[in-house]
This record gives sequence, C-alpha cells and structure tokens, in this order.
Amino acid sequence: MTEAALPTLSPVRWQDATIIDRKILTPGITSFFFMPTTPLRWRAGQHVDVRLTAADGYRAIRSYSIASGPSDSGILELAIERLPDGEVSSFFHEVAAIGDTIEIKGPLGGHFVWAPADGGPIFLVGGGSGLVPLMAMIRHRAATASTTPFHLLLSARTAADIPYRDELQALAARGDGFSLTLAITREPAARPGDYSRRIDAAMIHDVLQSLPASPLLTFICGTNGFVNAAADGAIAAGVTAARIRTERYGGA
Repeated sequence: MTEAALPTLSPVRWQDATIIDRKILTPGITSFFFMPTTPLRWRAGQHVDVRLTAADGYRAIRSYSIASGPSDSGILELAIERLPDGEVSSFFHEVAAIGDTIEIKGPLGGHFVWAPADGGPIFLVGGGSGLVPLMAMIRHRAATASTTPFHLLLSARTAADIPYRDELQALAARGDGFSLTLAITREPAARPGDYSRRIDAAMIHDVLQSLPASPLLTFICGTNGFVNAAADGAIAAGVTAARIRTERYGGA
C-alpha cells in the first residue's frame, strides 16, 4: 500500500456510512467499522464528526478519532468508549447494530497527524481511549514499513482496559523501532519494564531514554487532566513545548 494508492479525497461534508462490523476491545470500549458512501482519504491522527438525529429532529454531534491507519480499503474504524450518561456513546453501545446507517463528516483535523515523511523519533502518550489516534499512527507506520523510532507510553487502569493490547505487543515484538511501555494504575504491572502508577515526569524521563534522540514530535491524547499532567511531565523531562501536540476528549 502506498500513499498514491489511497482513494481521492472527497469534499468534507455530511454523508451516510454503514456499520459493517463491531468488535469489543475492552469492557468499556467497542470498535465500530463503517463503510462510507463516498470513500474517504484520511491522515493518521484525524477524526470524523458523527451526527445522530432523533425522530423529533433533535440532533447530537460528537467527534471520534479514526483508529484505522490510512488505507485503500475504504473501511473506517471508530473506537467508542461508553461514558456515564453519554447519549451518543450509549446509543452505539446499546442500540447501534451492523447494517445501521450513521451520518459522518470528515476527515477533520490537521495538527494532530503523522506521516512517514515527517520522520522522528516520535513519542506517543495515551490514556485509555486516548490511544485511538495514536493507534492510527502506529498502524500507518507498520503498514508502510517505516523504521522511524516510535515509543508509546500508555496508561490504563488494568491490563483488561488496554485497547489493542495483543496488536501492540505483537508490533513491539517485531524489533523494527516500535517500543511499548505500560503504566497500569489499579493493579501490578505484569511485564518487566512497565509501571504500576500514574504517568509522571520521572517515568517520562526514563521512557525517553529508549529513543535514540530527543523526540521530533510528542503526541499526547486523553482526558484534560491526563493531557495536562503528561504535557507538564514531558516538558519537565526536557521535551520542547513547541514539539508537543495534544488532543483532548470527553464528549459523551
């Protein structure tokens, strides 16, 4: 697969997309796979807006990062976390079924993106479902056989709460420059080199030693509090603020 093989980018507008599959990733996160009416071409790290319309005309719009890397398959993967009292996330987890048609608009966003031509090293920091846009970057790197050094520092409550756990560990085992460190906050870490605490400046400093040089870019995604703490920790560890890109989530 090459960049040139991707479908031509269509104008950003609302269009129908059909749910063709779903997969449970963790107890709280499920991936939904969509086939848009008009094929989309997206960059790793971008997102789409999803619009639900009730019978009385009420509309709810939420933004979801794209988990799938740029591809010519036309299939769009959105990993949706069920949030307390979330009207849109609850709809997907409780009501949405394969064959349903949903309105989407995108791809959107141009700041929180990565392509092999951008180079590296790249430092990724994610919390929970904040892994999703980072996963698109990791998958794009693998699909293009890039050897750009990547290190993912991922925080989760327990091992069962790690999205794409098997896929990430398999990619890290390839020995092609992608490495993985887990920060497990509510149970002991099982793997050597992982941590049993929240991400902090000391942890980030230690993890950065695995990269061959200071990161060209650092991508951080998660809740507001997580992003603030991780960005402060990265700066304290010597990462230049201008090289840090952040994305925050929390819409229900």
